[in-house]
Amino acid sequence: MRRLFRWSFLAAACGFTVTTFATPLRYAEEQAPGIINPLFTTTMVEARVSELLFDGLYTDNRDLATTPALASNADVAEDGLSITITLRDDVFWHDGTAIQADDVAFTIEAMKNPKTLSTEAGRVEWIKDVEVLSAKQLKMTFVDVQHHPQDKLNFKILPKSQFDSSLVSRSHSFRTRPTGTGPYRLSSFNDDNSVTFRANDDHHAKVGISELVLREVADKSYQAKLIQYESLEALVRVMPQDIAELSRSRKIELYPYQTNSWWFMGFNQKDPRFKDVRVRQALSQMVDIENLLAPIGTGEVLSGPYVKSSPFYNHDVRPWGQDNYAAATLLEDAGYSKVDGVWSKGGKALSFTLTFHQNLETSQKVVINLQSQLRAQGVDVQIEALQEAEWKARIWRKREFDAVLSQWSFDRNEDIYAQFHSKGERNFGAYNNPEVDKLLDEARTAADPYEKKHALRKVHKIVRDDAPMVFLWTLDSYAAVSTRVRRVLIHPFYFFTYVGEWQMK
Repeated sequence: MRRLFRWSFLAAACGFTVTTFATPLRYAEEQAPGIINPLFTTTMVEARVSELLFDGLYTDNRDLATTPALASNADVAEDGLSITITLRDDVFWHDGTAIQADDVAFTIEAMKNPKTLSTEAGRVEWIKDVEVLSAKQLKMTFVDVQHHPQDKLNFKILPKSQFDSSLVSRSHSFRTRPTGTGPYRLSSFNDDNSVTFRANDDHHAKVGISELVLREVADKSYQAKLIQYESLEALVRVMPQDIAELSRSRKIELYPYQTNSWWFMGFNQKDPRFKDVRVRQALSQMVDIENLLAPIGTGEVLSGPYVKSSPFYNHDVRPWGQDNYAAATLLEDAGYSKVDGVWSKGGKALSFTLTFHQNLETSQKVVINLQSQLRAQGVDVQIEALQEAEWKARIWRKREFDAVLSQWSFDRNEDIYAQFHSKGERNFGAYNNPEVDKLLDEARTAADPYEKKHALRKVHKIVRDDAPMVFLWTLDSYAAVSTRVRRVLIHPFYFFTYVGEWQMK
């Protein structure tokens, strides 16, 4: 350290320019992102990286209220069928070019293009058309009346100049050379699978930390050791077994945050066994959810597709709960009989494969416990773990599975249309209920917040009764951050929304 100081002093005295590099903020993910393109986001790792590199027209302020980001102002038509947006003049892409209305129009067209196969297409299906009025102004026309469309305009904007057409391929070179307008720009993919991000000096808001490094650390317990040894500055989520030890460290601060995410075991209803609601309901009542939760942490058991803090959660609807007698009665009604402790129908045992994403933290413990519980009730369950690429191919695109253990995460809009509407692009379990479709459509166009809440609470009850999935829990979440990092505020969904305000000592 003294040598560095002496060299710096001597160089300055001799008229040389001295460049000093601030300590980067290093944070851990179980796996580096497989793709960096907001059109194809399927994991929270990718969503967090997108928050660093890209902006939306609108974002959340510190009170989680909608506030302009790329937009400078907007005018919603009196009939609620269109909005005219003017972009900021001080926003530039990472290559130095100014953002244009054409970029916004292109992004929406690419997301809506059915050949793009964007996983985010549901975010813009309510937009009927986009008209570019000038370099900085555009008009969006809606399919139905929208009473505060700004709440839905938080999807990330891409540069039109980087693509040949609105048909964007997942394999496009943009995935490894992304250009955004966000507070950070991609600097490098490194040999150790880490990723380096450097502050965007042209960002319209001042960025407090000059460099971030995403480190790939598959073992969550090892992540906790690394932050204790000061080899990391932040953990996105602390494992329950590590909370007590980290909380005792004077060099680490724990930050609790509430996520709009929940775990589930979902059934593929194209499978003849799971088309029968009685079978799905029976399996739902064979599961001891509290027993599944205990080894992996604390949280709240759910009865439907919202977290309990949501205005749409129907507190009059109770979780199924374990009831072996009710489960047996349902299976008998569905034509099954129990022979030698195994449920069978037509001489064929009730058996299925439960598939899970290998990188979903603690999922292996859950599936093993689930397997044990269901086998004890006479249902044969096999377990299958998939890596990221195969998960996307098998589950997302081909939809080839029996049942899955997974997790859904939502922003504050909590729009479950994509998961439960028969036309939803994330409805990979093929759930179909016309009444749910009608209620979800009504909720999207409701002018009165009470009407929306009433419709979605009905959806909650119907979906619970239909049991397209076993709703499990929302976990209590804690981030761990070095005390050398100041002004930390964590967004409950995107995590890094306010990272530009963070500072390092």
